[in-house]
Amino acid sequence: MANKLNMELSGKNITVVGLGKTGIALARFLKKRGAVVIVTDMAAEENLAPHVQELHQMDIALEAGRHRPETFQQADLIVLSPGVPHTIAPVARARETGTQVMGEIELASRFIEEPIVAVTGTNGKTTTTELLGDMLKRSGLDVFVGGNIGSPLIGYIDQGHRADAIVAEISSFQLDTIDRFRPQIAVLLNITIDHLDRYPNFEAYAASKLRIFENQQSGDIAVLNSSDPLVESLTADLKNKKLVYPQAGANENGAVIEGNRIRFQLNDPGPLDAIRQGQWSLDLSRIKLRGRHNLENACAAGLAALSAGARPQAMQETLEQFHGGAHRLEYLDTIDDVEFFNDSKATNVDAVIRAVQCFSQPVVLIMGGLDKGSNFEPLGDFFQGHVKRLIVMGQAAGLIRTALADSAPTVLAASMAEAVNQARQAASPGDVVLLSPGCASFDMYDSYGHRGDDFRQEVMNLKRSAA
Repeated sequence: MANKLNMELSGKNITVVGLGKTGIALARFLKKRGAVVIVTDMAAEENLAPHVQELHQMDIALEAGRHRPETFQQADLIVLSPGVPHTIAPVARARETGTQVMGEIELASRFIEEPIVAVTGTNGKTTTTELLGDMLKRSGLDVFVGGNIGSPLIGYIDQGHRADAIVAEISSFQLDTIDRFRPQIAVLLNITIDHLDRYPNFEAYAASKLRIFENQQSGDIAVLNSSDPLVESLTADLKNKKLVYPQAGANENGAVIEGNRIRFQLNDPGPLDAIRQGQWSLDLSRIKLRGRHNLENACAAGLAALSAGARPQAMQETLEQFHGGAHRLEYLDTIDDVEFFNDSKATNVDAVIRAVQCFSQPVVLIMGGLDKGSNFEPLGDFFQGHVKRLIVMGQAAGLIRTALADSAPTVLAASMAEAVNQARQAASPGDVVLLSPGCASFDMYDSYGHRGDDFRQEVMNLKRSAA
């Protein structure tokens, strides 16, 4: 396949930047192929457990608490973990001197022969990726699902067997460092304001998302959200095959939401020679996912799945049984007729809007965390009539309170325990308590998962105290 480029790694001095799940997977992969590996991370060594011990067992050097210039100057290749900006000074200097720099997915793609189906977008990536993976697995295909979720892509290569296809969630951070990465099927869900703490402006962020199509060839497929004006305008000049949703025109390749059904129209074969031409429809009446946005995610997943060889009956089974993952509008419990939902993965303003729109009943909303350069003021008009109480916490609490205090009664909380208790006091029977932070988690937590788990634990504590 065109993805394979046969890099020679043995004997090369390779610097891995960022020691986390991806960093340790990279180190293991490179060491196995005879590279001389050093891992560097700005965090102190005591904050990098348990990965430090594994590095020591593999006899791999670790530079913690700093980035020494020599570590980058002596490298034949520098490989970045997704969380590491490609613009940091030592990486920029290395590029200027001609040192090759790439990200983890770029390196992995050079050793992958199987077709790649990649999903990106500001919101909905994980849900769509998991839906797509499940549709293909239920169709009898051997599928590896990973990338920005689950296992890093680099981990697939040494797993011991070859899959029929790779399904990968891809973030803008990962796309920043591609060179030849080519998905045969690429999905772009939406582009809304996010990560302005990392990008100089929204245009740069949007340009990063578009890179998912950069190396596609004329026979490859782009799955595109026709309801997102920015996606539609920025992809108008793509020369590959387009499948659009949820507003495909008559006889147009794509998907349309019609009442309680999704109708698919596919007029020609896809790049994997697995797609069948024709029309199919899926019944949405028993779908368990909440919200219009998840119907659109189902459209995107369905188009990509059909293009990769999924069976419509298997796709229907997925829609009826898929509950969504943890931390994405995850129902936790009902206490005194108040429902609690964990949407910790909502780390931007648009995601908060999508979450609140899923509920017809009054919402007591918990927001806050590490600000990513977001503008919270657009939430103001939307909150009126939807949010009966806003509880803010974390580094961005003051910013959110200032922006939204006139839109909903707002109170501060110093901890998740205090936020949950305040939410329960504000909620009446029939209301919803929703954690949808609209911010990153790193001011108080290791990850959005850590934050969501803390919320879940405090809800459990509340239930025990109410019993």
